[in-house]
Amino acid sequence: MINQELLNPKSIVVVGGSNDIHKPGGKILKNIIDGEFKGKLYVTNPKETNVQGIKSYQKPEDLPNVDLAIIAIQAKYCVELVKILANEKSTKAFIIISAGFSEIGEEGAKIENQLVSIINKVDGVLIGPNGVGVLTPNYHGVFTEPIPKMDPKGVDFISGSGATAVFILETGVARGLTFANIFSVGNSAQTGVEDILKHLDENFDKEKSPKIKLLYLENIDKPQMLLKHASSLINKGCKIAAIKAGSSDAGSRAASSHTGALASSDVAVDALFKKAGIVRCYGRSQLVSVATVFEQHEAKGKNFAIVTHAGGPAVMLTDALSKGGLTVPEIRNEYSKFLLAELFPGSSVSNPIDFLATGTAEHLRTIIEFVNKKFDEVDAMAIIFGTPGLSKIFDVYEVLNEKMKISKKPIYPVLPSTIVAKEEVAAFVANGNSYFTDEVVLGEALAKVYNTPKPSKIECNFAFADDKKIRQIIDGVANGYIEPLKVQLLLDSVGIPRAKEGVFKSKEQALKFMDKISYPVVMKVVGPVHKSDVGGVVLNVKSNDELDSVFDKLMKIAEAEAVLIQPMLSGMELFVGAKYEERFGHLILVGLGGIFIEALKDVSAGLAPLNEDEALSMIQSLNSYKILKGIRGQQGADEKKLAEIMIRLSALLHFAPEIVELDLNPLLAEGEKIIAVDARMRIEKNK
Repeated sequence: MINQELLNPKSIVVVGGSNDIHKPGGKILKNIIDGEFKGKLYVTNPKETNVQGIKSYQKPEDLPNVDLAIIAIQAKYCVELVKILANEKSTKAFIIISAGFSEIGEEGAKIENQLVSIINKVDGVLIGPNGVGVLTPNYHGVFTEPIPKMDPKGVDFISGSGATAVFILETGVARGLTFANIFSVGNSAQTGVEDILKHLDENFDKEKSPKIKLLYLENIDKPQMLLKHASSLINKGCKIAAIKAGSSDAGSRAASSHTGALASSDVAVDALFKKAGIVRCYGRSQLVSVATVFEQHEAKGKNFAIVTHAGGPAVMLTDALSKGGLTVPEIRNEYSKFLLAELFPGSSVSNPIDFLATGTAEHLRTIIEFVNKKFDEVDAMAIIFGTPGLSKIFDVYEVLNEKMKISKKPIYPVLPSTIVAKEEVAAFVANGNSYFTDEVVLGEALAKVYNTPKPSKIECNFAFADDKKIRQIIDGVANGYIEPLKVQLLLDSVGIPRAKEGVFKSKEQALKFMDKISYPVVMKVVGPVHKSDVGGVVLNVKSNDELDSVFDKLMKIAEAEAVLIQPMLSGMELFVGAKYEERFGHLILVGLGGIFIEALKDVSAGLAPLNEDEALSMIQSLNSYKILKGIRGQQGADEKKLAEIMIRLSALLHFAPEIVELDLNPLLAEGEKIIAVDARMRIEKNK
């Protein structure tokens, strides 16, 4: 539990503090002193009586009571020390930067668990071990550099990796970002990224709290906590971007269904971030670029003006914005000719607004004013301005600084001359600004922000489902694949339309069933997982004699248990599936079905439960969306009806969480008519 002793301690002890500032304990102490910590500062070191001008207690037993302990000693000595501090010195906050714990194996993990147990008993908080520490406006409790400018309205940054945190800070500080609080959680023995985000949410103050949160995660141990509090913070006006490292699966994942093969832990992360409204990033520069976009107020639309004195970067930015779904509209209103008259001959204002290499600071001021006041077709502006070094451009960047603070439309500055205009850029940053060095990076960051949905409303109004029937069926079956008849009943219980079908172990039963439906029919073997791979699907069976022959053939297939018969249906083949991902819950997938799912692997995933907006967004994000809608005279599928089936599937998963894999493949669609033709479900109880 995050407490005030961690965030704003009145006293700190550095355990292992040293006069050698090249050692972690020495550097932490120096950083705290240099940061002008206002409380009482202590050191304990058995070999020293004075460390960097601070009295050193050679025995921890001799220390006075202390709020926060920052520990930089060997792992094997930590348990005894923490016992003394927690039980005798009223210490409620601990930052352990030492390594040698769970990251090295079982013995280290035992020590780590002992520490957590001791600290939990006094309702304390542990950050680490094996991290770089904590930075707040109150104290600089880290052994690393850089120490960024700490601003209560800056960025909150939480990292699961100490070294990565340092590298992200390097990138961010160079680009002008300021920081409010930085937490390096290390092994997250007690407190992880999710726990700190929870605290930031539960203690959020609309007037005082930072509005930008950056996360670096190597593991997501509490996805539901992350989802809940990230969504809550974003709904309160915050913006969150995160890197989740480890997006590729090392080694194969055994999967017995299409959904199982296509879903993965990283697909689950992606789905969770979308549901929460978190902008997902894949590298340090991208994370910092998105944070820099966040620093500007949000535009009302997706139409951008590009203001430049260099043609090439403007073209590249136009391409990047267009590729990301943003627009650079042509400007041809009645005021454009007045702007053109204010610029040097040869300038262009049609968008990009190119005011030439000879353009001045006053030209830039005029352009910004026109974009703000006269060009209603534009919602935001990107300004690209560098220099070949012929003269200083302090005046240009001063105009940018002035206008960025008062502009009604957000301004995104691209300052490519970080060497030639080093002094000017430094002055721009010193005025409290952040910037971009590359126009394409800006375009990609803007696209990420604008294309990340707002947090989804979690709706669970499943009154249409027969939950008692669902539980009766699930409670009565064993682990593994459910027999087709019970699959049919489960689909019926949530109102998913399905083909009329029957499952038979004898030809006599099958022939009797034909009195209820008409030829032609489809016959499928029941038992083998992938029926089509073993010749277990026969189409267009037209007579009793043919049914007789095909039945015998199918029952000779290895693992055959029965034969399923259903009417021949036509339509576009669609796919909807679900897979349980440990800790995350159920993923629901949608795409084109039949052979397309194997050939194209074009699926969209969402985290259950889904609402209609989420389901429609998943459908519309498919690369094959135009095909699904119907092209070249072919009838497509009604996307609202498909979304409804996805929501009904959400209900089934809600009442039957034991379902770990589910395929509806194919669903046959003709406009509003969408029918499940084949379905498989596998359950695991006590998972």
